[in-house]
Amino acid sequence: MAELQVTESATIPGLFIIQLVVFGDSRGSFREVFQAEKMQALGLPDFQPIQQNISYNQEVGVTRGIHGEPWEKLINIAYGKAFGAWVDLRKGPTFGAVHTEEMTTDKAFFVSRGIANSYQTLEENTVYSYLVNAHWSPDAEYSMLNLRDKKAAIEWPIPLEQAIISEKDEKHPHIEDVTPVEI
Repeated sequence: MAELQVTESATIPGLFIIQLVVFGDSRGSFREVFQAEKMQALGLPDFQPIQQNISYNQEVGVTRGIHGEPWEKLINIAYGKAFGAWVDLRKGPTFGAVHTEEMTTDKAFFVSRGIANSYQTLEENTVYSYLVNAHWSPDAEYSMLNLRDKKAAIEWPIPLEQAIISEKDEKHPHIEDVTPVEI
């Protein structure tokens, strides 16, 4: 039987990839996405989530981000598949570092405050679920980065010219205009 594994990204400290254990039979499957005691024992920070959010994405190519929220989050693809991209926007030596990875239902991702995240759906009806440790607020201060930033140079599986992107996300600044997040 597979074991739960927590690994920190080699490029972005504070970004953790969690290999979940999935149990399946003829009825379907079950997975434990978050279990504080087990995950903390493997190195995940105690982030004390207080809110869960779900983003439903009907079409392939929906691309959201790159958003750096003022809280920690634990992300899981509840259904479907996506390409994830994270950029460190924290002040320090890893400012601008990038980590990309396919996001599937058997993985979760812990994102520390100041690390901006984004994703692009690779299957129809992809459900992106995440726990956060602060309540959403329209007044919260976010750090944003343009999806097309040349220094980040994210290689999106679906070219951004063919992707579904909000007008708001199209207007994010490029890295030279981003103020690093103080942690």
